[in-house]
Amino acid sequence: MNDSFFPAAAVIQFKVVQGNIEDNVSRLHGMLAKLQPENGTMIVLPELWAHGFDYRHTGTLAKRYDYLVGLLSEAAARYDVYLAGSLLEPSGFAEPYNTLCVVGPDGLLGRYRKQHLFSYWREGEFFIPGDGYEPINTLHGLVGGVVCYDLRFPVIAREQVFRGSELLIVSAQWPLSRLNHWTTLLRARAIENQVFVVACNSCGVSGDTEFGGHSMVIGPDGTVLVELSEDEGFGRSPLIRDSLDKARLNFCSVGECRYPGDDQDKVVTLERALGVLADIRKQRGKVAFTNGCFDILHAGHVEYLEEARKSGDFLVVGINSDRSVRELKGDCRPVNPEEQRARVLAALGCIDLVIIFDEETPHSLITAILPDVLVKGADWPEDQIVGGLEVKANGGEVLRIPFASQVSTTKVIDKIKQKR
Repeated sequence: MNDSFFPAAAVIQFKVVQGNIEDNVSRLHGMLAKLQPENGTMIVLPELWAHGFDYRHTGTLAKRYDYLVGLLSEAAARYDVYLAGSLLEPSGFAEPYNTLCVVGPDGLLGRYRKQHLFSYWREGEFFIPGDGYEPINTLHGLVGGVVCYDLRFPVIAREQVFRGSELLIVSAQWPLSRLNHWTTLLRARAIENQVFVVACNSCGVSGDTEFGGHSMVIGPDGTVLVELSEDEGFGRSPLIRDSLDKARLNFCSVGECRYPGDDQDKVVTLERALGVLADIRKQRGKVAFTNGCFDILHAGHVEYLEEARKSGDFLVVGINSDRSVRELKGDCRPVNPEEQRARVLAALGCIDLVIIFDEETPHSLITAILPDVLVKGADWPEDQIVGGLEVKANGGEVLRIPFASQVSTTKVIDKIKQKR
């Protein structure tokens, strides 16, 4: 734990004017001047505080990212504080990230890219999700962060706190209609992680949405230290480091990270898989499927499977049986028997279910499951991907993923033979 903790936390809550950077920046400067924060204070701003959800101009607004980070850095240096709020960040693709930036007097310290895009507001059509839970390092210790809808996914906060964050910042544009969810979830994140939470929401009306305000600073025992109303304003509270130690004195629940079960249970029959998938789909979970022999598991396989998992909420992997592999690759294969290959795959965190199939192709398996996303390597032309027509006819999609690592099981075997 870091002895040099943030002396105070503050929130600056205001109505974010959609698409108007100059107005929002001016409002921030004015409120900072009135706040006159103590040196070292962590100040949190609303989600997309500089421009809001201006979907028509996301590309143009993302180009202002460096300018806005520089502007925050100048303000942080002027007041000798830390500032945190989300901005649109170029991603290298057509759509930008929604990125929570933390800046200090010396500039950008780190960022967290929003992972869960709110489909109800069509965010997935205009932004791309980030990944990773790495805490942000500051002179006052590690900081974790989430952006708005991410608040509903406790694993993000838990992972960051487990890795050492003692302060969790939340940047949001949360609607007034779900205000009770906002206040409840913020206190829950503080209590379950025994951590300070500093959360800033926007307020006022934008388009058809009225935002809820009620930005908060919460102690590690769930005590609300600051709560604003639904109007523009700011609030601050000292952060007493001893209260965090006190909350964790008798027990520290966030430090308990028991491994949840036996990965062997992921290897199932098709019948069992269909029952599991029916339950997943009741909750609108997006099912992805891919297949292969996976005879000698290597980095190329793992990278491919991770990308396949990112395409959905649940990944099913079909694996060729020993008989099927022999039909495809000859009598000398597989090197590893089907039960062992399935067991190794099941231990990968990106895989949710493994099914062994005996046919040369997984056509019957795919048509039984009818995944939302059928994943295959980019070396396969789409019109030759088994099950693709049926998946698309059912409303699903076919996704072709390139292999990042140029390695194959055949090459691995050949290299072993050369060294004998």
